[in-house]
Amino acid sequence: MSRHMTERTTVRLPLDLLRRAKRKAAAEGRTLTALIADGLRLVTAERRDAGRPKRVMPRVSKARGGTLPGIDLTDSAGLQELEDLDDVRRLR
Repeated sequence: MSRHMTERTTVRLPLDLLRRAKRKAAAEGRTLTALIADGLRLVTAERRDAGRPKRVMPRVSKARGGTLPGIDLTDSAGLQELEDLDDVRRLR
């Protein structure tokens, strides 16, 4: 299949995730489709190591002993997004 061929599809996403994705795409000046496609490329790319990727724990502020401002430990989707962003930074 050619890289430039596209196919329309429907995905069902949690509303909060969709809203964050739209904000991120707009902030980066690209379409939601481009953001989703890039994310799928990242998670479907073959890993360099054969082992399971290490889980990255949220950064902890040493000043107060808690999490950094803006990190909600009860928001699993938000924590996954932080982990995904860390993965993207390592790939660059």
